[in-house]
Amino acid sequence: LASYLFPGQGDGHLSTRQYARIVATWVTAIGLDRHSYGTHSMRRTKASLIYRRTKNLRAVQILLGHTKLESTVRYLGIEVEDALEMAEQTEA
Repeated sequence: LASYLFPGQGDGHLSTRQYARIVATWVTAIGLDRHSYGTHSMRRTKASLIYRRTKNLRAVQILLGHTKLESTVRYLGIEVEDALEMAEQTEA
């Protein structure tokens, strides 16, 4: 039986909407504008931080579940040529 970090009602998992409400509550509780921070912005921020620290584009691609490297490049907002050069340097 699966164990959930944030169990929801019913079938045991949170819906996307329930998760968004929790995040909005947390953001508001620490005094930030809930319209400026959301579940997607947190996902993008984490991916950007991982990329910035490691320069491992392939790892970020896997973490985000992208099938195409170009999608990850667009998502991160980096230059295609730079990204492909870095990806070649990080692959074994």
